[in-house]
Amino acid sequence: MKATLRTVRLALAEPLRISRSTMAARDAVWLTVGHESLTGHGEAVTSVYYGLDTTELERQLYEAGLDLRRFGDPESALRERPAGDRPPAVTAAVEAALLDLCGKRSGVPVHRLLDAKNPRTAPSGPSGPSTPSARTARTIGIVPAERAAAQARSLSDSGFTVIKVKAGAPDPEDDLDRIRAIASAAPRARLLLDPNGAWTSTQALQLLPRLAELGVEAVEQPLAPGDPEALARLAERSPLPLIADEDAVTYEDVRRLAGRVHGVNVKLAKCGGPYAALRIAELIEGSGTELMLGCLTASTLGLAPAVHLADRARWADLDGHLLLADDPWTGIGGADGVVRASDLPGLGVRERQVGREDAA
Repeated sequence: MKATLRTVRLALAEPLRISRSTMAARDAVWLTVGHESLTGHGEAVTSVYYGLDTTELERQLYEAGLDLRRFGDPESALRERPAGDRPPAVTAAVEAALLDLCGKRSGVPVHRLLDAKNPRTAPSGPSGPSTPSARTARTIGIVPAERAAAQARSLSDSGFTVIKVKAGAPDPEDDLDRIRAIASAAPRARLLLDPNGAWTSTQALQLLPRLAELGVEAVEQPLAPGDPEALARLAERSPLPLIADEDAVTYEDVRRLAGRVHGVNVKLAKCGGPYAALRIAELIEGSGTELMLGCLTASTLGLAPAVHLADRARWADLDGHLLLADDPWTGIGGADGVVRASDLPGLGVRERQVGREDAA
């Protein structure tokens, strides 16, 4: 097998402000794996929070591409799924490219490959496994209440029924004003809230009842990561479901929180790919902790593997491609509030434009 890399700049349609930072763009590194006449693709994106810059991603994916040469075909590489000491985002991109290629070689979509490996968790329809789809949340950043209301109204008119509101402004009353404005502008929308760890336990205990009164459905990672016990204790007292995100990175993180928080946000780039996500989903099954599928801001290529798992989750937050000014890939939809996998072989996505290319 041969691997190549391409690096492109993904600009957001508008800067996204969260409690710890504001982002206007990030780089994506695409891995293409070729065997015989077919290719498979995967994507990893830069992240300040996870310590991945462009140079490091390119180096890691280049080395991963070299390592794939020792396999005679993508199926054997996927069976072994060598991770080594690579960052989970790199492992996820390699796994996505191999799944895409294996699906194309066998003529089946990725979700059926995953179902075949995990029959206990495979959702079924009358004629076999269903094509995954889900109503995705759409994120509204920390913006003035008037701007948030206009965004919420537009999203509701477009078909979105779930809105995720970023919180953690210096004055919590600003967050509450923004939520009120959004609830008024989109009264039928389900509201999720994400402070990205901005609150203390005392603040959270004061704010959670007020958020419940405003109709918020669940809150992600209200406390700073690093003390999952504090998050579990808060969940016991919370009038709203609490979803762990930054405190639920690895399988072991989730094992410690299973049954003690109401949900975990699983992002393929932080857990290591679809198979790792399926292991986590199996771990929490029946524990009282439910699955949220999340994402980083990325292209359709980066989102597609998670979309092939989307109907396994209670909450889907798979809007990263919808935040871009220009998505260079297409194939999962979402502009109407619903992301959909296809029954095309592999990931079912196609490229609309290219970046620079380097051989691995």
